[in-house]
Amino acid sequence: MSEKHVVVHGATCKCKFSEDTKATDVLEVKSQKKHFANDKEADKKLIATSKETGQTLKKNTFGNCKLQPTGSSYKPCQAVITKWSGFYEKVTLSNQGKILIEDSKAECPIGGPDCIEITKHGQKAEVGKQQMQKADRDVLKQINPLLNLKSLREEDSDYL
Repeated sequence: MSEKHVVVHGATCKCKFSEDTKATDVLEVKSQKKHFANDKEADKKLIATSKETGQTLKKNTFGNCKLQPTGSSYKPCQAVITKWSGFYEKVTLSNQGKILIEDSKAECPIGGPDCIEITKHGQKAEVGKQQMQKADRDVLKQINPLLNLKSLREEDSDYL
């Protein structure tokens, strides 16, 4: 199994029943304020869990819902997440929630199970100690020929 990204505050979601196939909304973590991910200090992005239910999206809508026809149009979506599936089972956070991963899907009372999916997990790449340790020195030289790997090693022998 390949590594899956943890979903964090600011992740982008979409519903397969939206009339606008490009309509998205942003997940807001409201169930906990203690567990963070994404950055080297681990204090910027709250981890999303299976407890992110109810109106936990920024706009709480994906436009018009194809499952709610009204003559020649559709009723507006009123996104309410009732439960999540496909979360990481092996860890339970202090809010008793399971960590959402990029494959997790949400259920809505109108769209049913797995109608809402995560299109962007919300994390941003940030170079830290672990990434520098894993980096290929030859690739680093090609990307940034001005980078002095020797001085990096002397400053912090843990980096490379």
